[in-house]
Amino acid sequence: MSNKIDLTLNINGQDHAVSVEPRKTLVDAIREDCALTGTHIGCEHGVCGACTVIVGGEAVRSCLMFAVQAQGKPIRTVEGLASGKTLHPLQRSFMAHHGLQCGFCTPGFLMLAVNTLEKNPAIGDEELLDVLSSNLCRCTGYQNIILAVKAAREDMRTKEEAVAG
Repeated sequence: MSNKIDLTLNINGQDHAVSVEPRKTLVDAIREDCALTGTHIGCEHGVCGACTVIVGGEAVRSCLMFAVQAQGKPIRTVEGLASGKTLHPLQRSFMAHHGLQCGFCTPGFLMLAVNTLEKNPAIGDEELLDVLSSNLCRCTGYQNIILAVKAAREDMRTKEEAVAG
């Protein structure tokens, strides 16, 4: 008798039929069952933020969420940021401002920042710093990550104003 649950995870607009144990974390299902390895596993305790994805419009630590909890909710991972070969403004900004070194924390920072800027494109520097401080990086000293997110915020804001105007 199998105690697995059949469910469908909608990741980056694509359905993935999976069969998982009820206690399987979302990050493990994304990586192992859906073969999307851009989301990284760090501390497995919700502290570092390396596993951050967007579920139902909210940035979440996917190591703290069971896969079964994500059924029926759209999931965005780092693989879904680019549009074809066109990188997301945040991805381009991380490259331009050297917002990464080893790159392990980068997917989590990108997803946290994307969610933050999409929800509040006019976020102030202090509030942005407060949000970004919830993720950990062992390499960069954070300065270039902050510069990259601020630059992307301005780039995304300018594009939004151009569309609205």
